[in-house]
Amino acid sequence: MAEGRVGDGGGREFERVLDALRTSLTDGTYQVGNRLLPQRELAEHFNVSRDTVQRVLKALAGEKWIESRQGSGTWVIKTQRIQSPTADAAQPGQAVTLASLIGKAFKQSEVTLDVYTLTSESLNAHVRVQTERIRAKEIAPQRIALRMLLPSEALELPYPRAKDPAYNEPMRQRLLSITRLHTASLRRALRELRTEGLVSTVDIEIRHAPLTPTFKLYLFNGAEVLHGPYEVLERRIELDSGEEIDAVDVLGVGATLTHYVKDDDPNSQGSVFVGNMQSWFDSVWNLLAE
Repeated sequence: MAEGRVGDGGGREFERVLDALRTSLTDGTYQVGNRLLPQRELAEHFNVSRDTVQRVLKALAGEKWIESRQGSGTWVIKTQRIQSPTADAAQPGQAVTLASLIGKAFKQSEVTLDVYTLTSESLNAHVRVQTERIRAKEIAPQRIALRMLLPSEALELPYPRAKDPAYNEPMRQRLLSITRLHTASLRRALRELRTEGLVSTVDIEIRHAPLTPTFKLYLFNGAEVLHGPYEVLERRIELDSGEEIDAVDVLGVGATLTHYVKDDDPNSQGSVFVGNMQSWFDSVWNLLAE
């Protein structure tokens, strides 16, 4: 899955910096054509080693977010694309992003979030931003209810898959490690809000379905949807051992998403799509997932 890796020499610091830079590439902080800070300044900013920064930049380059140009630094060549009917009407001049939609959902007194995805990495990064906003008393939801559908761990997925079959099991373990790491982080971040008395009710339920995700889906408070297909690509991946292999993978964070909004017209495109996706999610959740 082109959303991260575990077991890198940078360990937790690698993941922290990678999450932070990916978030900046998807929340509107960076635009195509922007130049990243030099490696030395990134290392100082995140208080990590140059080696960790180099590994993070290598991972982002492999996912086609950035490219290094000799003599001129590292440049952004891709950002998160979201097609939205509200992009111009709601906040002129401001793009709709996954971060902005999650932030909008968390402004409500009751937050309901249904997610179908290959891993929990993108969601973890963005929800942790909201937990800090809650601690800073910028927002004050009273109830947070998260349901997340992931593929069954025993399911043989077509991606990520090594070009050399001998590496398929290490690839499978790598995907499981990524998913478990971020799922545990997400659970911990939300439960701490309840333990600290910051949110009255926190309900988190994660189920696994015998389905290969071909798209990712976010349902916000039953009224808005982000939906987008995973794009299959070939890329080089570094395993936990440090060995690099060629693999078939998918773009998750970088996939183009479409934003749909439920309105007062039950027959509008947005209302019909949101209703259909909610019905689909509920049917899989209730009848297939465990």
